[in-house]
Amino acid sequence: MYEPRTYRHWIKDEDLISFNVVVKETDLYIRASTNLKRKALKLVLKYRNTLERYIERHPAFQTSLGFFPVEEDAPRIVKSMAESAAKVGVGPMASVAGAIAEFVGNELLAFSPEIIVENGGDIYLKSLKTRLIGIYAGKSPLTGKIGLEISSEDTPLGICTSSGTVGHSLSYGKADAVIVLSKSAAVADAAATAIGNLIKQPDDIPNGIELAKGIDGLLGVIIIEDDKIGLWGEVKICQMSM
Repeated sequence: MYEPRTYRHWIKDEDLISFNVVVKETDLYIRASTNLKRKALKLVLKYRNTLERYIERHPAFQTSLGFFPVEEDAPRIVKSMAESAAKVGVGPMASVAGAIAEFVGNELLAFSPEIIVENGGDIYLKSLKTRLIGIYAGKSPLTGKIGLEISSEDTPLGICTSSGTVGHSLSYGKADAVIVLSKSAAVADAAATAIGNLIKQPDDIPNGIELAKGIDGLLGVIIIEDDKIGLWGEVKICQMSM
C-alpha cells in the first residue's frame, strides 16, 4: 500500500499542538488542541490494517486504475475510497491518502474541537477559526506567494493536492499543483488526481476547470501550472508572507 510522504503545505496553526504519526508509508502531520499521538497511532493502525486485509483478499483494489466494485458489506473506508474514485473514473487507491486523513481526523474530533490532519499534502481540517494554508506548487513561482483562506464555518473540509512535478504519486499530467476542496477528503483526493491527469500545459487549465465543475461534491479547485493559475468555486486566495 502506497501513500505520498514528501508533500507538505504550510498552515497557520501556532495555537495548536503538532505531532507526527508514521506507520510504514503513512506519514501524518497532525495538529490538535492536545497531544493525541497515542490515539492517532491506534487509528492509523486500525485503518491501515483494514485496508491491508482487504487488499490481501482483493489485490486488484490496489492496482486498479479505474472503477472497482466492492461488496455492500465492505469496510467503510474501502467503500468510501471506491465510491469517491468512481465519481471521477480513477482507481480507488487514488483516494487513499485523503481517506486516511479524513477517517483518522473524524475520530479524533471526539477528543479535540479542532483537528488538522495532513497526509502528504492531503488535508482533513476542522477549525474553530479562520486558517491560512500556504500553497506549495513545486518550482512554480507561485509557491509560497499565495494561500487559501478557510473559514471555520466551512469546516470540516477536505483539501487535497495532486502534482505531476512533486512527490511520487501517480499522475499522467504535469501540473505543479491541483488543489481540490470537498466536504469529503476522499472525494477531493480522487478528484485532484483525475483533474491533474488532464494538465499537460497551461492551456489545459480550462479543461481541468470544466471537469471539476462536473464532479458531484466538489466545492472548489485551484490549478497551477508554472506561473498560470485557474480557479473555480468557493476558493478564497490570499497573499502569503512565509
